[in-house]
Amino acid sequence: MDSDIARLDAAFPAMRSSLFQAVLRIVRDPATAEELTQEAYVRARRAVETAKPQRMEAFLWQTARNLAFDYIRWKKVRAGTETLDAVESQGSEVADTAPSAEEQAIQKDNLRIVGEALQKLPPRAQKVWVLSRVEGWPYPRIAAHLGVSPNTVFNDIKMVMALLYDLRTKMDAP
Repeated sequence: MDSDIARLDAAFPAMRSSLFQAVLRIVRDPATAEELTQEAYVRARRAVETAKPQRMEAFLWQTARNLAFDYIRWKKVRAGTETLDAVESQGSEVADTAPSAEEQAIQKDNLRIVGEALQKLPPRAQKVWVLSRVEGWPYPRIAAHLGVSPNTVFNDIKMVMALLYDLRTKMDAP
């Protein structure tokens, strides 16, 4: 038995690199390949203590390959189980994406405040804002439609933006 352990101890260091590369090709993860290569040696060492393999190199190769394929099977089973667990628990762990009643009330109130502020603007500024931001018209088209210069359209938009910025600052303040 000691001679078999000596054969294993002599064969493993010489084969270690090629065993690692073979396992790595199967599992595609260097850390896992390293662990499985070491595990192949440990299992071969245990097997040598109870049995006498005829060809030590072939025995090491087969042990390493079996460990790698076992790992891949285990990983697939685990992935399937984790997927089933995720699907089963999905309903209980996913937050409701709809706004709460309180958030809806706040949004409705904010919309009312913005609407009231926009109503206080001059009629042309209101119309420029709607044509630009709601309808998506470019400034030159708005200017031609209203019979004003594009610079006037720009200034009206700037006035509305300043009003909305001030309003937002007041709304965000505690």
